Amino acid sequence: MATIAAWVKIDEECAVERLQEAGEKLDSAEGEVMLDFSSLRRIDPGVLKAMLEFANKADDKAVRVVLRGVSVDVYKVLKLVKLSSRFSFAN
Repeated sequence: MATIAAWVKIDEECAVERLQEAGEKLDSAEGEVMLDFSSLRRIDPGVLKAMLEFANKADDKAVRVVLRGVSVDVYKVLKLVKLSSRFSFAN
């Protein structure tokens, strides 16, 4: 079976909205969703909540989530709140 990946760019100004849009794309994504975090330099509690909800939806749909371009600071926050294990990471 072919894998169809969806790709969404996440930026600081509207990260929560982009994550919600990505959650809507999970129905049509087969196999993998890639989120581009290269423009995101910091992460706030609202974004963390949206990421948790997104990860839960992805798990329900059996879709693999890949985060691309994650900064060290964002990765550290994901690690501290135990969300890093829910995602795969790419450069």
